Amino acid sequence: MAKFAFIVPPLTGHINPTLALGQELLTRNHEVSWLSFDPQLEKELPVGGKLLLIPINLTEEEKKHQEAYIEELKKKSVTGIESLKFLYEEVLTPMNTYILPGIEKIIDQYKPDLIISDHQLFAGSVAAIKKQIPYATSVTAPASIKVNENLPMIHEWESQQVIAFQQKNGIEGNERLDCSKLLTLVYTSKDFFGNTDLPDNFKFIGPSINKRSHSILFDWEKLSDLGNQPKILVTIGTTFDHSQKKSFFDKITNAFKNEKLTVVVISDPEYFDSIPDNFIIQKQIPQLDLIPLMNAIVCHGGQNTVCESLTYGIPLIVIPIAYDQSYVAGCVVDNNAGIRLKFNRFKAEQLKESVHHILNDKTYKIGAENIKKSFEKSGGVVQGANYLESILNN
Repeated sequence: MAKFAFIVPPLTGHINPTLALGQELLTRNHEVSWLSFDPQLEKELPVGGKLLLIPINLTEEEKKHQEAYIEELKKKSVTGIESLKFLYEEVLTPMNTYILPGIEKIIDQYKPDLIISDHQLFAGSVAAIKKQIPYATSVTAPASIKVNENLPMIHEWESQQVIAFQQKNGIEGNERLDCSKLLTLVYTSKDFFGNTDLPDNFKFIGPSINKRSHSILFDWEKLSDLGNQPKILVTIGTTFDHSQKKSFFDKITNAFKNEKLTVVVISDPEYFDSIPDNFIIQKQIPQLDLIPLMNAIVCHGGQNTVCESLTYGIPLIVIPIAYDQSYVAGCVVDNNAGIRLKFNRFKAEQLKESVHHILNDKTYKIGAENIKKSFEKSGGVVQGANYLESILNN
């Protein structure tokens, strides 16, 4: 039995893949822990998993200031390349700086055999190197390891941010070390990722999808009452400001209110002036139970939502807003698994036409099914756990 320690940020899209992988390790009788500064994570862990809460040395006044700052970040509206600069300068570098001492303290106490650190928590790789503990990397946003041929300087700039953090915290040299040379797990398939010259330590295992251990109430009766007409799911994630969401959902309403479609929307109903009869709107839904019933997904291009959809062979209309979503949207289009629209420019009529195009042109369903097959061939969490065990067996 070995001791594995996942280091994760407080972001659902980064945590969920580790939960399914951790569950697989637990079934193999390993000890598995998660390092996080979010106490709520304990509720999500698989049976047998342990939460090691990262201590952060802040005064009460500093904690209040930090909480207020986080609330402001949630309201900030950023798009395109500006969002990447915001991500590193306002979120990632400060967060990694805050948690590094706490991670080092827990590592000293827990003494894991192997650390699996999220690629955006480069404090994890720094701590592992300083404490001389082997580490693997968990890549939940593959755009960060893909060099855009049209904008190569973006990847170079990202590397400079990580290297600067390493140097500031005692790691000499100009080599980026957030992606482990021992093993970097990437939660997608090579087919979906696209052409790559990445070295052999990068292993593409396909999506690692975690089913919630607790049930979410849903209006299944209304879904049934709406009959056998085509069904679509609409979601744009949890971030972005009120005005952006209100504008987006106004277009959703105008596009589909008179259509012979069942429209399931993940949203607070407050963003809707009125709710059409063919709509079901909930803040939370049992997404993995609903996706297989859908004919198309309308989303912002979040890695998890897209991979969950394609895992079931469901085509998409992708409307990227910020961060890595443009890259994910490009992968969808390149694989004929969906259509891309521009967030700030698309009209309700254009969205309606795109959905009907997806529903009536089998090309997109075939493309989605092809990616589904590539995910299955990648091996998933079973292959991921095999790779992790192999590090300790060598």
